[in-house]
Amino acid sequence: MSRSASRTLALVILAAVLACAVSAGLGAWRFHHKNPQNPVVRLDEYVVMGWVGWDSSWYMRIAEEGYRFTPGEQSSVAFFPVYPLAIRAVEVLGPNVYQAGVLVTLLCGPLALMLFLRWARFRVEEPLALQAALLLALYPFTFFLYGVMYSDALFLLLVVGAFLLLEKGHLGPAVLLGVVATAARPVAPAVVLGLLARRLEWKRERGERWTALDFLPLLSALGFILYMLYLDQRFDAPFAFVEAQAAWGQEQGWRSWLKLSWFKTVFSPDSNRETIVRLCVHALLTLGALALVWPTFKRLGWGYGVYCAVLVGIPTVSTKDFMGMGRYLISAFPLFLTLALLLREHPRVRHGLLAVGAVSLVFLTAAFALDHYIS
Repeated sequence: MSRSASRTLALVILAAVLACAVSAGLGAWRFHHKNPQNPVVRLDEYVVMGWVGWDSSWYMRIAEEGYRFTPGEQSSVAFFPVYPLAIRAVEVLGPNVYQAGVLVTLLCGPLALMLFLRWARFRVEEPLALQAALLLALYPFTFFLYGVMYSDALFLLLVVGAFLLLEKGHLGPAVLLGVVATAARPVAPAVVLGLLARRLEWKRERGERWTALDFLPLLSALGFILYMLYLDQRFDAPFAFVEAQAAWGQEQGWRSWLKLSWFKTVFSPDSNRETIVRLCVHALLTLGALALVWPTFKRLGWGYGVYCAVLVGIPTVSTKDFMGMGRYLISAFPLFLTLALLLREHPRVRHGLLAVGAVSLVFLTAAFALDHYIS
């Protein structure tokens, strides 16, 4: 990888991390000063607590107490185990649970972006690969990779690493990362089918015949299966994570599939403006991602097309109101390369997206630190 491209991306990531850290710290300072029941004293505590909110408490409980499941109620089993295990591993070194969670994200997020640049160079020339990496690094919801105590950074690192290893021909290590990835987020079909399709396509591109070994990516589902076996052994409920999701109002059915909740909220005169804007932004990003799926098939091949189609499709179908989609789309990393390809002849549009993304990163970080529900 060219030192110039990697240096440029590293500087952008560093600037984004610092800007978001300042924004998170200021947001946390204002929020905690309004809430004397949650005293924060040191400067580093403000920055750390600026990255902790909403689902972070679930990861904290899993890391500290293990899993619990009560049918019909919100339960920690909805969150897959790899990220809490990573937090617990870092805690052994001395940080408290919140510091450990932030450190895991802060280590994984920037590394995932640098690996993305290396992966993109296998598909396109370096200038275009850098453009794609910048689009991902400055995507508004990428602030979840810069410190937020969520699992997105770790998962992205795992899947980008797995596909990068596939491009290099290292099938075994790619599958091992795939196993860990399917135990990190409930999107195993996307990982398994994407890796399998890409492996078969990779062999065909080289004029080689498929062998039984090329179907090894199917074993990537092992991480997902092991988590189900744990839930069955511990709670006698292998699909407890699905039941727990229903307690958040994400039960499946035609009302959810038709997004009636979204229409009801957005067009209700009783809904506040912030909620309407939030849901509309997530819906628009979802439509944009869906629009990029077919171009991904055409430009990057079936492996990446399948991965993105399933990864975007699962939450699109299951969500009742598109909430959270902006964050989920971070993991659909090939879409950012497809977008860069489509904007190759439209530099002004690309520069506009980068500028809007940079401003949005800081704004959304502050909003998250102020305890607004972002994603």
